[in-house]
Amino acid sequence: MEDLARFTAAERALHWSVAALVLTCALTGLTLYVGSLSAWVGRRSLVKTVHVLAGVGLPVPFLAAYAGRWRGAIRRDFRRLSRWSPSDRRWLGSRGHEAGDQVGKFNAGQKANAAFIAGMIPVMLATGSIMRWFEPFPLSWRTGATFVHDWTAIATWLVVAGHILFALSQPQALRGMLTGRVARRWAEDHHPRWARRPQDEARQDDG
Repeated sequence: MEDLARFTAAERALHWSVAALVLTCALTGLTLYVGSLSAWVGRRSLVKTVHVLAGVGLPVPFLAAYAGRWRGAIRRDFRRLSRWSPSDRRWLGSRGHEAGDQVGKFNAGQKANAAFIAGMIPVMLATGSIMRWFEPFPLSWRTGATFVHDWTAIATWLVVAGHILFALSQPQALRGMLTGRVARRWAEDHHPRWARRPQDEARQDDG
């Protein structure tokens, strides 16, 4: 079965480094939030330190992604993810049943997931910083930061769980992020616009 190259090593490294940091934040945050779990794990101070370091480190993979010659493929995919078309809106409205033949490298669900992560990181970084280094901030700021941080964390858990379930239900999609390659037939079924001209889309945006 013929394969298509889907992700470069740099793209995969960015994905998995961000995934590792987000999961570390989520698991340590859950441990800190749930009293019984915190008591079972113990070493609360260490868990808190790991949580803070992982949170502060979230922007690092993105900065590293733009630091070398490998950034070309990453920048092209960022542009693809940020550009929405009428077919993307139809895809969302029909839960993937319409505009299937117009799906490029990323479908609307993947674009929505990327948009959430892109917005979540600065929100969690800002609110978490206020919670950790709270002395300069008034009580109203600290209270608001805690509220936003907690609810954004819950939303992140839901989005991450959905992302993992989708990946497990689509072995070829997971293979693409593990090895960088997918079967052409799968690409033609799920990302037909990209599959028809992958070389062109290596130089152009989906939009």
